[in-house]
Amino acid sequence: MLSVVIPVFNEAESLETLHQELSEVAVAQGYDVDIIFVDDGSTDGSWPIVERLASSDPHTSGIRFRRNFGKAAALSAGLDQARGELVMTLDADLQDDPHEIPRFLAEIEKDLDVVSGWKQVRHDPWDKVLPSHGFNWLVSWLTGVRLHDHNCGMKCYRREVFREVHLYGELHRFVPVLAAARGFRVGEISIHHRPRRFGHSKYGVSRIVKGFLDLLTVKFLTGFGQRPQHLLGSVGLASFCLGALWLVCLAALWATSRFGRLQVVPFDQTISGICALALLLLGGQLMSIGFLAELFIAYHAPESRGYSISERTPPHSQ
Repeated sequence: MLSVVIPVFNEAESLETLHQELSEVAVAQGYDVDIIFVDDGSTDGSWPIVERLASSDPHTSGIRFRRNFGKAAALSAGLDQARGELVMTLDADLQDDPHEIPRFLAEIEKDLDVVSGWKQVRHDPWDKVLPSHGFNWLVSWLTGVRLHDHNCGMKCYRREVFREVHLYGELHRFVPVLAAARGFRVGEISIHHRPRRFGHSKYGVSRIVKGFLDLLTVKFLTGFGQRPQHLLGSVGLASFCLGALWLVCLAALWATSRFGRLQVVPFDQTISGICALALLLLGGQLMSIGFLAELFIAYHAPESRGYSISERTPPHSQ
């Protein structure tokens, strides 16, 4: 079975067309499809349309949030209800073409766990395209997961990916990165991207700022999630040692000026002392936070494993 999870936020005009296209692809390819619409607090009448589609098609169901919780929450709710071993995600604005689904399934059968779409030819305004190119380059450079389009909403996953990768906040665009960090195999295909027919984009300039902050979170989780002291402690130790060395130099300078003939301007010495103490305190705080983070991970180790098992050999009979 193939599950298709579709977050919906004020896309009433496109839902029936999208459902029809998905049904046509399922019939033509002989797929057993499980379509899940997740209404993320829409205010334009999207939910009555989802209800109507669900009542007329036994393969379609809907989830409605009490308010807008964000795309990651919508995807998480849909994934919890999905029954298929393969899961497709796509946006509800008709820019993602359902006729690309067979290509995703063919690609994931090449021993991949995640296949991400790449909108090689985009039909979006330049003020969305240019920042997106820069963001995708930055994500690929920082994480080592080389994808052209991390932001593309059309992706295909093996369900086992979401047994180990949990969505929260706005980390939905980083699922391939989080999956690769757990050892899953990630691929990419170029897809047909269609112009928006109805409504308008739900993302503005704030998306860039939020995306960068989320990227820092993902970099920390994938690089130091199981060993936070390696980052915090290293920076803290360097700061602590630099501050201590600075204070020793200032003490030697003060002793020389006090008992010798060298004159030191008190103002400069005061500013230097404050900076040295600040480095000393910052280093101590970072190392303390690192120790607390290590204790937290050690306490929750049974719930949060630091490894990922692909398969096991059968047990020997006694």
